Amino acid sequence: MTTVSDKTGLAPGTLIHVGQAPDTPGRITAIDYARDFLEEFEVHRVEDLLPCRQRKSITWVNIEGLNNIGFIESLGAHFDIHPLVLEDILNTHQRPKIEEHEQYLFLALKHVSIDPDELAVDYEQVSMLIFEDFVFTFRERSDDLFQPVRDRLTQEKSRLRGNGVDYLAYVILDNIVDNYFSLQDALDIILESVEEDLLAQPGPETLALIQRVKRELIFIRRSISPVREILTELLRSDSPLIQEKMHVYYRDILDHAIRLLESIDAYRDLITGMLDVYLSSVSNRMNEIMKVLTVFASIFIPLTFVAGIYGMNFEYMPELKWKWSYPVLWLFFVLVPIFLLVYFRRKKWL
Repeated sequence: MTTVSDKTGLAPGTLIHVGQAPDTPGRITAIDYARDFLEEFEVHRVEDLLPCRQRKSITWVNIEGLNNIGFIESLGAHFDIHPLVLEDILNTHQRPKIEEHEQYLFLALKHVSIDPDELAVDYEQVSMLIFEDFVFTFRERSDDLFQPVRDRLTQEKSRLRGNGVDYLAYVILDNIVDNYFSLQDALDIILESVEEDLLAQPGPETLALIQRVKRELIFIRRSISPVREILTELLRSDSPLIQEKMHVYYRDILDHAIRLLESIDAYRDLITGMLDVYLSSVSNRMNEIMKVLTVFASIFIPLTFVAGIYGMNFEYMPELKWKWSYPVLWLFFVLVPIFLLVYFRRKKWL
């Protein structure tokens, strides 16, 4: 795994993959399509894409795995991509953002998924380059995240086949944002489980779970929040790559992003409230324990007082030689606790 500190001292634009090394080998696929034409093929060299530039078609190139630095460098040379943009693509700790260049748009955002059973949140950077007739997506690993997009492309009557790169970019962004809602469903399950533990018998494990959820919600919001800024910038952009008729679609994604962020904020308030309830529950339980101990102490205080008096070693204590002193003392020891218990119960202290 390469960290950000490994780039210290290197020249700007130096291409180094910063992030977790992929578990599976990388893969590069391309789909070249028009309304009545579609071809899907694997890409081994940038030169494999050059014939697509001669056709009046849209080409979507999906790069899965960022360890093929030579291909990305060659891609930058053929498509005139700025070295700093290539550097941001390889830096998976990049903050989500959008940059508008003369010939293309660059987008970087996060795909977030979660395992509700293990509370394991996974963050993946997804970068996108939008050209006049090309869309490049860069991912850290290979999975079926974009399978719905591929399925729509295979349908000849799909609206996707009859529109330009702006509609393809919309479909890709919409697919990523829609996956955030599965994250929302998982968070609902997790918070419901935490609430059940909180109402049943909260313990140190409950506190640790609450703190973990609270921390993950901070990271999730930090990853998703910039999506709203990205979509707002796209809607304000004067780039000819995004036609005005597409704004209605991007506004729909923006609405989804805003709704999701509102849910995240609600979850943060809810988990903060759960933390307060846990602390109050622990405090109340401690108060109950102290109340029981105080009752026992109050009962034994007068008994201890009497026992302390008659435990003194004075010679002239008339009660010591009285025949009924011992039974009377035991009667006192029995009646005082009974009286105090009745008194405490009438005061509703028990």
